[in-house]
Amino acid sequence: MAHIIELETDRLIMRQWREDDFPIFAELNSDPIVMEFFPNIMNKSESDKSAKRYQSLILQHGWGLWALEQKRDQKFIGFVGLHESPPDLPFSPCVEVGWRLAKKSWGNGYATEAAKEALRFAFEVLQLPEVCSFTSTNNLRSRAVMERLNMVNIKPNFQHPRVPDGSRGMTTIPRLEGHKAAIYI
Repeated sequence: MAHIIELETDRLIMRQWREDDFPIFAELNSDPIVMEFFPNIMNKSESDKSAKRYQSLILQHGWGLWALEQKRDQKFIGFVGLHESPPDLPFSPCVEVGWRLAKKSWGNGYATEAAKEALRFAFEVLQLPEVCSFTSTNNLRSRAVMERLNMVNIKPNFQHPRVPDGSRGMTTIPRLEGHKAAIYI
């Protein structure tokens, strides 16, 4: 078991997952607006399985896709963090920066604020040479976060192996080297 890292920004805490996050995460994952660019929404069992996997990876590595909490009221609002990309993606191996927030938390700069801190950690502490991110080419909100992070779309678009053909999940690859990476899918 690794030492568990928690990160902070002015407004947010990136921390290990707790059981009381799971019901809120399940709500978030069942929201068709939040999950618009994913193949499908998740039921509670699928959502809990994801949260437990993120929790387990943080226990294993000390870092990962952290639960995101607002400092002002200690409310869980989603996740932001780092994740080793699956080997079947065309840019693997790579560590990606990713996020998923409850819709009511959108538009406040939380994803960008927390992702900047995750990237600082990735480059300064983990000393990674690059970090990637990816999303649907149609996901303008996530693409905007990537642009605010100064990620560069390195192209080419690709079809995510776990996203059905013809869905809204066509992908692009932005990558941060030193401080430059993004992927639009």
